[in-house]
Amino acid sequence: MSGFTIADGGQAIRTAAASKAEAAWTTAGLALLSVRFIQGFIYWGGGTRRFIYAPSKLNPYAAHWMAYKFQTAMPGALLGTDRLIAYMLHHFWLLYPGVILFSAAELFAGLFLMLGLFTRAAGAVTIGLSFVLMLMFGWQGATCIDEWTMAAANFGIGLGLFLVGGSAYAVDNVLLQRNPALAGKAWFRWACGSLPLPLSAVAFRRLALVLFWTGVAFSVLTYNYYRGSVVTPFHGGPVSPSKHHWGLSDGRLGADGQVSFRAYVDAGTPAEASNLVLARLVSADGRTVEIWTAATLAALPASALHNDFAYQKFHTGAFGIVGPVGAVATIDLPGTPGGASLTPGRYTLRLTSVNGHVWSLPISLQG
Repeated sequence: MSGFTIADGGQAIRTAAASKAEAAWTTAGLALLSVRFIQGFIYWGGGTRRFIYAPSKLNPYAAHWMAYKFQTAMPGALLGTDRLIAYMLHHFWLLYPGVILFSAAELFAGLFLMLGLFTRAAGAVTIGLSFVLMLMFGWQGATCIDEWTMAAANFGIGLGLFLVGGSAYAVDNVLLQRNPALAGKAWFRWACGSLPLPLSAVAFRRLALVLFWTGVAFSVLTYNYYRGSVVTPFHGGPVSPSKHHWGLSDGRLGADGQVSFRAYVDAGTPAEASNLVLARLVSADGRTVEIWTAATLAALPASALHNDFAYQKFHTGAFGIVGPVGAVATIDLPGTPGGASLTPGRYTLRLTSVNGHVWSLPISLQG
């Protein structure tokens, strides 16, 4: 009779099971190799564009500085991120480091994913970046919600990479080969991608399902909010990404016809500014009592436009007032020289864009 024992048989079974699990893990890493690399390339490309190929995006004095892009996100940003953006735009000491850190996170997370270095940690960073981008820019896209689609795809990919890691053609494997003791370190398993997470099969399944339902809920709910087509009919979104709109408030009227009001371009495509070519003050009985033509609006001095932010600004152009998306300002329209004094009562300020859109603001003149 041979010296083979039950204990030896149990060890052989465990060894075979471990080999089978390792082979499955390697197969999963190979299957996700292209996904890992392309996810990394997308974020690496975003970072290198700012640090290397288009450094003006990180130059506060350049026209394409990232602050302008952030401000265009304000009208449709969710969960209070619009107020966060506004706060940062008013505090340069916070804005500039924020832009640098955001760009650096894209750069290094992308590079590490392509290399397979600290794969799970890099995947987690892309989850956070995608989450923020969906909240801030998800509403934008003239023909479809382009920004949401891109970020939602990266969000789902990041979740998968965090769970599976990257066990094929990865620097993480080199680190493990040079120091096998890392296999017993929980931090290495959570941060890198060479080995399964240090969880039981049941715990891993629970974590995977939690992340799955979190990703599904966040993606489906934001999509339904932006476009419907889930539990409601399709709609253009609470904030239109294609049709400009001026939100008007705080109207003040002087007896000489001078008007002051707050304006916020709170919808539309960031690719083009909105152009105001006509303003009229209409009395309660429908008569136009004051009018500001395109020539009058174009001739307004800079002191008539009190912008809240230093980036996206209302300004005068050849055919009136130009309002880029996200711009906020108090605008003063002068009274007509030699015009008759207005009588107390209710009036309406009507603004007309070059596209024929009309926005109205009720204004009262007190006696």
